Amino acid sequence: MGLALTFDDGPDPRGTPSVLDALERAGSVATFFVIAPAAEAYPELLRRAVCGGHRIALHCDRHVRHSELEEADIREDTARALDRLARLGVHPDLWRVPWGVQTDATARVAVEFGLTLVGWDVDTHDWRGDRASDMFRAIQPALGPDAVVLAHDGIGPGATRRDCGETAAFVSLVTDHAARTALRLSVL
Repeated sequence: MGLALTFDDGPDPRGTPSVLDALERAGSVATFFVIAPAAEAYPELLRRAVCGGHRIALHCDRHVRHSELEEADIREDTARALDRLARLGVHPDLWRVPWGVQTDATARVAVEFGLTLVGWDVDTHDWRGDRASDMFRAIQPALGPDAVVLAHDGIGPGATRRDCGETAAFVSLVTDHAARTALRLSVL
């Protein structure tokens, strides 16, 4: 597979453009787990990601932990999100649920909609607003050929940062590291 950079909670004008710019400068691709209403609100950012060769995957319609929802609510949220994305010409087959909180109902709904559930191996905790160099130093030992890195191109629920500037800088550090160490970056 390769080292996979993944981003949640976008598209978001406060973060997605700078993350896409950093990926473009590095000649790298990533997987974006999008919030469907945000994709509707910022279709130009979604199109830019698609045109840049990035993979678009499902995050949610409403950013709610599945442990707080009944199966019917999870199914409805998923159907609504997929419908919104389909209207934008996007048909995801990967799904990372909010906060990564999966339940038995999540698994059943994933099968029903033909979605593969995806987690992560390495969490940047970028939502806190840490400096890029600190994030990179913390996760660098775990950057291997099959690692899935979680970052955020959106300012989602619980975020304590104002923008994604440090995440974009982090992308540059990871892509530089990958080039120096012959790690291949890929989409999921």
